[in-house]
Amino acid sequence: MNLDRVITVVGAHAEGEVGRVITGGVLPPPGATMFERMQNLERDSAWLRNMLLFDPRGSVNAAVNLITPPIRADADIGMIVMESDYFVPMSGSNLICTVTVALEAGMIPMRGAETIVRVDTPAGLVEVTADCSGGKCRRVTFRNVPSFVMHRDRMVDVPGIGSLRVDVAYGGMIYCIVDAEDVGVTLARDEARDLIELGERIKAAAAEQLPSIHPENPSINTINQTEFAGPLRIVDGVMTSKNAVVVSPGRLDRCPCGTG
Repeated sequence: MNLDRVITVVGAHAEGEVGRVITGGVLPPPGATMFERMQNLERDSAWLRNMLLFDPRGSVNAAVNLITPPIRADADIGMIVMESDYFVPMSGSNLICTVTVALEAGMIPMRGAETIVRVDTPAGLVEVTADCSGGKCRRVTFRNVPSFVMHRDRMVDVPGIGSLRVDVAYGGMIYCIVDAEDVGVTLARDEARDLIELGERIKAAAAEQLPSIHPENPSINTINQTEFAGPLRIVDGVMTSKNAVVVSPGRLDRCPCGTG
């Protein structure tokens, strides 16, 4: 067997959401910023995403992340997220997977019970606190990039639904957020197929009717996902809401979603 390239990939997941991590065999793409690196990787080396996420090596249910040296001097690592349909500036579940792999593979050292890891992403610097013990990363929390509303209580015309009220917000990706009750769903497991079909239709309509451009980076201008939000309730004194995120080209996010 003659191998013309060898790439090391570590499998990881965050609450069931698969985010594989490339730890070797791929040089960092050129670029003066992590965002430029992401753009250049997508333009010039999309074969990497296709090889690792398409059959037979991958599936639509996975994402893959590239660890690079950071651009920023105050960061520990760089990260580029590749999903089936998009190269996205930031993803919470993929960040959790990437930091966990980087720590447990020894790419960055564990520095006690609360290890701080600063990740240079195409969306900006994200500071992570990793709970480490016994050589394992047990828990990850992070302070995301600034998030904000882009459209509030806007009406969009959705084929098969009619006029629908939505919000559009940014948290590393651009989300179209819909009240689940407005489309008659309860976010039960047996609604999964309907949620996917509805979510893709709503996303397409919102992307066409509600231009959404990041004020500091106009190259971030695509509604990536639809999030169905359940009603807010107080559970044991804590405000709680169930949600379901539809990831293109058509599946449900298995984790609670770290950017939406």
